[in-house]
Amino acid sequence: MTDWNPDLYRQFEAERTRPAKELLSRIPLRQVQHITDLGCGPGNSTALLCQAWPEAYITGVDSSQAMLEQALQRLPGCRFEQADIQGWRASSPQDLLYANASLQWLSDHATLLPTLVAQLAKGGVLAVQMPDNLDQPTHRLMRKVAESGVWRAKIHHDPSHRQSLLTTEAYYDLLSAVGCSVDIWRTTYYHVMPSHSAMIDWLRSTGLRPFLASLDQAEQAAYLTRYLAELVSAYQPRQDGSVLMPYPRLFIVARRG
Repeated sequence: MTDWNPDLYRQFEAERTRPAKELLSRIPLRQVQHITDLGCGPGNSTALLCQAWPEAYITGVDSSQAMLEQALQRLPGCRFEQADIQGWRASSPQDLLYANASLQWLSDHATLLPTLVAQLAKGGVLAVQMPDNLDQPTHRLMRKVAESGVWRAKIHHDPSHRQSLLTTEAYYDLLSAVGCSVDIWRTTYYHVMPSHSAMIDWLRSTGLRPFLASLDQAEQAAYLTRYLAELVSAYQPRQDGSVLMPYPRLFIVARRG
């Protein structure tokens, strides 16, 4: 798969940063020395952490070299590391592990989250925000179009291999079982899109990437034309012509005892 496109990702940076701010606002820490931003992307979430704890030693971790290059340009005083979160290990106990819109791409949360908690210092916090949108029309229609076109042989049913999140109760039990106090909640954002095409611009930098990766340029154009028609049928414009894109997200703030 081609690398992430930071410029496309940042096209809706204000909307993407909003849940990162909400997650940050619920972290019950004041004195923080060591922070890792897991899945830092182009550094928009890392910048929030720098503002909140300017004296902390902050590391941004991401698997995308393109994203890390933009993050370093934005925050030359921070350390950035190219690594896969699943196999990443902290060099020292962390006061805060912050994962905004990254862990949903990884599997086996029943193992992953306790592994991350084990890398926290006593009293440290694992703060997680994950989109919970696989059942939304945006994502159901990606799979529908993938199965219906001439490109069917090139695209798996869901090439992202994303799995549905665990239940809220399962995450609570999982984290409380490893000695954490857990604050957990869900929020559905209604992102105001100027058009259905803008929805595609948003999704091309995230959910659509694996669906388009195996297609040539002509096939991508045909796929997106079919997908756009499906979006137009599923999302009715509002009175001002805008389109509301519901975006459910799960938030977890787990503090190690």
